[in-house]
Amino acid sequence: MKTVSAAPKAAMLIESMRDIGYSLETALADVVDNSITAKATRIDILTDLDDLRIGVLDNGRGMTEAELFAAMRPGSINPRDDRKSTDLGRFGLGLKTASFSQCRRVTVLTRSAGKFSAATWDLDFVAEKDDWLVQVPDEPSSLPWADHFAESGTLVIWEKLDRVLEQDSSAVGIQRLVKRLDDAREHLELVFHRFLSGEPGLKRIEIRLNERPLVPFDPFHSTHPATIAEPLTPEGIKVGDHVVTVQTFTLPHHKKVTPSEWERYAGRAGYVKNQGFYVYRGKRLIIHGTWFGLARQTELTKLARVRIDMPNDLDADWKIDVKKASAQPPYQVRERLRRIIETIGATSKRVYTSRGRVLVTDSRLPVWNRVQDKNEISYQINPSHPVVADFVGDLSEDQKRAFTRVVELFGSSLPMDALFADLGGSPDKVTGNEVSDEALTHMVTTTIAKLLESGLQTDVVVDMLSVAEPFRSNWDRAEIIARNYIAEEYARGELEKSRSCG
Repeated sequence: MKTVSAAPKAAMLIESMRDIGYSLETALADVVDNSITAKATRIDILTDLDDLRIGVLDNGRGMTEAELFAAMRPGSINPRDDRKSTDLGRFGLGLKTASFSQCRRVTVLTRSAGKFSAATWDLDFVAEKDDWLVQVPDEPSSLPWADHFAESGTLVIWEKLDRVLEQDSSAVGIQRLVKRLDDAREHLELVFHRFLSGEPGLKRIEIRLNERPLVPFDPFHSTHPATIAEPLTPEGIKVGDHVVTVQTFTLPHHKKVTPSEWERYAGRAGYVKNQGFYVYRGKRLIIHGTWFGLARQTELTKLARVRIDMPNDLDADWKIDVKKASAQPPYQVRERLRRIIETIGATSKRVYTSRGRVLVTDSRLPVWNRVQDKNEISYQINPSHPVVADFVGDLSEDQKRAFTRVVELFGSSLPMDALFADLGGSPDKVTGNEVSDEALTHMVTTTIAKLLESGLQTDVVVDMLSVAEPFRSNWDRAEIIARNYIAEEYARGELEKSRSCG
């Protein structure tokens, strides 16, 4: 059979390689991947706004000249080859395509065994020669930031930043670049948070942007005591000879965190957009904020986030793309996620809508009762609440009937739509009415008196008040009122010593 050469024209294909879909942050992340694979423990992202260049320098093992030239070749690695579990690459394209997407000249300077080697891809030179020609600098040690090297390592230099600057090198364009670098910082703090924190079994890596250390951002807030992790040990899903692990996290209700924490963990897109699956490949975040079409992103599940860990041996099964920014779960994983997704959502809904479930169960002092009848849920004022019961006890029969009608009016007129919208959009802004000192004193003393009449210990009564509204939200005042009232009752001999709190 006759064969005909169909080699691509360099000038045309290398321009096409610029448009795979990288952003500045995903391009930087791809270069950082190479540094981590090279066992770097420190990575510096450097910028020179005067000469308009960006550099990524690591203290990894570096490359020999032969290894460098091989790495500069597009498609330097066969994606079918076996790789170490710590290898974050796949196609052997990342360094080149990520760099081309942002600039027209990329130089790689590397040092191994004390010797510098360098090579440059210049897209204008390739276009002129219409050939796959890499240039070799005469004096590698004179290249920008060469004096920053450790004993070994690699430096990637981006110049001719046409895409980064969006063809605008004016003061406004540079100011926009600074803003984009700040956005890239946040992206890298999320994508590499497990490396930055040095979680168990993973060596800690320091990444700096212009000498400022990146701070790991754990999207699961996993160290917070109010975060719910289910199961406690990640569940394993077999895919051929490999295992994918899954663990669900329900973030704390906004009442359980500080305002700054609530805002930080919402992310730029907010809780609704950031809910869903977070897929990690070799501990590096690939994709997040999606349910893969298995569920909708809703207000009631916005606290649910699911960590999925996959090994790099399953790249083909997950359809990992060149820029490592998209993935699709294989059938076995997808079916398992489909079966557990209802449980995932239920926990988030419980925390988000009821924060109150624990209060109702533990405090036994709900002002409102949650009533479910024939799949319909309503809320009714609790007639057994000590303050309500005390008030009703002093009424005549006619007054009791009139009061019941007023209570029914309140219960049937709850502004459900407005409450749902406000709690969904800005739950931290929704609060109860202010309680005056006079009203709070009456509520506290009446509630304590009724509970003590039932035979409860005073320390139990105080604990019940501390977790029930409206006392919980006003506990700095309510606790003083409660303890003073109990002390006065004890002094008057109304309480037995055995029932007093310590």
